[in-house]
Amino acid sequence: MSEPNTFSIDFPFAYGKPAVSAKFRVECEDFVVNEILGFEASGEGEHVLLEVLKRDDNTPWVAKQVARIAGVKPMDVGYCGLKDRRAVTRQWFSVYLPKPKAIDWRQLNCETIQYLTHKQHNKKLRRGEHAANQFIIRLRDVQGDVDDIEQRLVAIKNQGVPNYFGEQRFGREQANLHQVDELFARKVRTKNQQQKGMVLSAARSWLFNQVLAARVTRADWQALLAGEPEQVASGPLWGRGRNLATEALGQLEADVLLPWQAWCDGLEHAGLSQERRALVQSPLDLVWRWEGPHLVLEFSLAPGQFATSLLREVAGLELLEE
Repeated sequence: MSEPNTFSIDFPFAYGKPAVSAKFRVECEDFVVNEILGFEASGEGEHVLLEVLKRDDNTPWVAKQVARIAGVKPMDVGYCGLKDRRAVTRQWFSVYLPKPKAIDWRQLNCETIQYLTHKQHNKKLRRGEHAANQFIIRLRDVQGDVDDIEQRLVAIKNQGVPNYFGEQRFGREQANLHQVDELFARKVRTKNQQQKGMVLSAARSWLFNQVLAARVTRADWQALLAGEPEQVASGPLWGRGRNLATEALGQLEADVLLPWQAWCDGLEHAGLSQERRALVQSPLDLVWRWEGPHLVLEFSLAPGQFATSLLREVAGLELLEE
């Protein structure tokens, strides 16, 4: 297992290290996300679906503002997933209102939030329930071999990229992973269930990325190996029970995760079940254009996939210091 302060998120690249660099998230408007529900509101029921436009705000904070204005508990507000803070995002929230009452949702309007619309619905929004996230991303001041970036984008459009969990899953300076060590290796308990859930999620994500990194290094991250339980190349989201992979794939994953056995045991004891996640991220409708020295990309991803996992294969990103 890694010693303290040695968690490296410099995972291997599918197409080699990018030959260009670019400035990333200079402005919130450089990272636009539109949440696509993929279904229509029922038009009746005890919930209200509320669409808002948020800028430079995180999802839980917006949910608290929705709860405050609706006069309900925070747990009565649902959403499909956490969205990036330093971004401009159209996102849906659900509000449990069993007794109809008139609410002026425009009270949400402020410098960072804009109310868009609301509709009646028959159930609460759950994590991962939406169909996709649509991205419009501007990489500024691209420096380097432009021909290389064009070739990479064609390859990505045709073959996809490794479906790594993004670095935001691990926290600033990988703080969430250090908490995993405290929880599993040093048996430090926490009563904060939300915090514990975040730590467990980080642990599963890290183990998955270890397996995927090994497959990228082997150059078989897109291949179906003997013992694959899915119809696509997949890796483990660790939990209770036997690994769903068998034969060659099961042995490969066991070898990769051997140094992380304490984490595997901890996830099993936490009651999580074995699941699988695709190794390949296949962006939908990927198109790009140049605006002078700036590159604008548009694409859609399935829930749980990270745009940064695609962008890291395109260019070395110079992040704005917050």
